[in-house]
Amino acid sequence: MRLKASGEKFSSRFLTDFKVFITKGNVINLAVGVVIGGAFQQIVNAMVNGILLPLVGMFTAGLDFSKLFIDLTVFLAPERAPDVPLLTAEAAQGAGHVVINYGTLITATLNFFVMALVIFLLLRSFGAVGKKVKRGAKSADPEPPPTTKTCPYCISEIPIKATRCPCCTSRLESGE
Repeated sequence: MRLKASGEKFSSRFLTDFKVFITKGNVINLAVGVVIGGAFQQIVNAMVNGILLPLVGMFTAGLDFSKLFIDLTVFLAPERAPDVPLLTAEAAQGAGHVVINYGTLITATLNFFVMALVIFLLLRSFGAVGKKVKRGAKSADPEPPPTTKTCPYCISEIPIKATRCPCCTSRLESGE
């Protein structure tokens, strides 16, 4: 019976701790960040795959870097090399050859730089829009005129229209 009681306390405490963990702001903020990050990823992918990579392809004359490879079998074991060179890395690997796919590294590196450029441009434009919005909000909300002033005799804060200080009863001139 004693094990059961301590087990009940553990499960009750566990559930309570779990509820507190789930309802904390950090977990909810993380969940919102993941959802927004997924949506942002779709924007970036659409821009990269739909706009920038076709432009890069146009400048590289349609060259697909991912198909570039070196067949090491030709160099290391010439007796196993075929008479006709294999045209794709997959064909060479299928024939049992050792292949270095350096083209995939080039493609991944280009994709990284293009993605980084897109993210930089998007964040920079979001920042510029945010600054314009902040500037517009500042100009729309001018600073309100002061409603209090300081008594020159007792240094207490008093209403701006007061002609006598309520703290020290000193008479104030209208310009003070």
